[in-house]
Amino acid sequence: MPFVIAIVLLVIGSIVFHVMSPWWLTPIVSNWSAIDQTIDITLYVTGFVFVTVNLFLAWCVFKFRFSAKRRANYEPENKKLEGWLTVLTAIGVAAMLTPGLFVWASFVEVPEDAIEVEVVGQQWQWSFRYPGADGILGAADPGLITPENPFGMNVNDPYGQDDILVNSKEMHLPVNVPVKFNLRSKDVLHDFTVPQFRVKMDLVPGSVTYMWARPEKTGTYDILCEELCGIGHHIMRGRVVIQEIDDYNSWLATQTTYAEQQAILAGDSGQGAAFYAVCSACHGQNGEGNMALNAPKIAGLPAWYLTRQIEYFKNGVRGGSSDDVYGMQMAPMAATLATPQITSNVMAYISSLPDVNVEETIAGDVGKGAKLYEKTCGVCHGLRGEGVWSVNAPPIAGMSDWYLARQLKNYKNGVRGSHHMDEFGYQMVSMVTGLKNDDEINDVVAYINSLR
Repeated sequence: MPFVIAIVLLVIGSIVFHVMSPWWLTPIVSNWSAIDQTIDITLYVTGFVFVTVNLFLAWCVFKFRFSAKRRANYEPENKKLEGWLTVLTAIGVAAMLTPGLFVWASFVEVPEDAIEVEVVGQQWQWSFRYPGADGILGAADPGLITPENPFGMNVNDPYGQDDILVNSKEMHLPVNVPVKFNLRSKDVLHDFTVPQFRVKMDLVPGSVTYMWARPEKTGTYDILCEELCGIGHHIMRGRVVIQEIDDYNSWLATQTTYAEQQAILAGDSGQGAAFYAVCSACHGQNGEGNMALNAPKIAGLPAWYLTRQIEYFKNGVRGGSSDDVYGMQMAPMAATLATPQITSNVMAYISSLPDVNVEETIAGDVGKGAKLYEKTCGVCHGLRGEGVWSVNAPPIAGMSDWYLARQLKNYKNGVRGSHHMDEFGYQMVSMVTGLKNDDEINDVVAYINSLR
């Protein structure tokens, strides 16, 4: 009897938990209500089977419980029962699969008036490409990807010149307009989804997959990767901003095209030397840094990383927090690099500076630091701290150790990486949680010193 009661309570508890559960589907904001209906049908069919089978089991255990006055009758076959079970099972399976076939037919047939947007995934960021005035996305090839050409654009394809490249985790879309998402991966399997859209699709290296949706409600929603793509999978987040068509067109008009980005000439180190004079007052004539002025070494850092930090300081992504005292000092200095061309020239000059050694100021347990480094920093910054541009991680070996320690603490304390437009800082905030205290930070930095 206790077993019968346990089964009945299991069924009742499951139903009550489902009805009262706080974990329901997010509100839908696209045309894919058919996905919800298909999920509901599956839930009803499997739920009915679950309740029926378990209550039948409880009834059988109770009715045919042991009694010394009767014996079990062995019946290896029952054609009538098997026939009913076959028919009912077929009906249940058909009820679950048939709606999905209709939904899939709609899923693979993209409306002719759909606009196209390319979604590019990599460990562990999203970026986006929009067709320009010609409405055609230009050719791109993974073999052409470099730090200067992160989308792998074919410079000889005229259709790509007006493409709009958004190297950011924020995608904008117009409301009530069907959108075809062309999906491309730079490295490993990813999966693009916006839970409120209800549709998802894998990004497969070497091919282009697609899906489509029609956003039906304005707002900002999370973009997730739902394919385990490495240690940073949990931080591969983005945002989609659904806007009225006029607001969307206004945003689109502010973005630069591929041709405009190409128009920025390669940096001239000779011209950059004059503007570097402002930087050298703190960072040193050779970019060696100056601890007394809280200016870290910059010689040896790649141009793509330094350029990003300059833009962050200009836009308030860094130096905007009242707790970031030294960042606030840097912000007006970054503003002196008024144009992308000037910035490019200064970066060219910094790249020409010798990568000099700097004094070590942090002491720690190198052995413990090595283990911590392997679990946290090494995945992105390289096992030798050499940096990995494909995951947007700069070199850290040979850099100012006091500055590294301070930045780790800033990430840990929310001084850095908390701005909503800090594309990569929020990832560091997540990773630095693996360092429990200042001692472990010092241990890691001491190990990094050993890699120089």
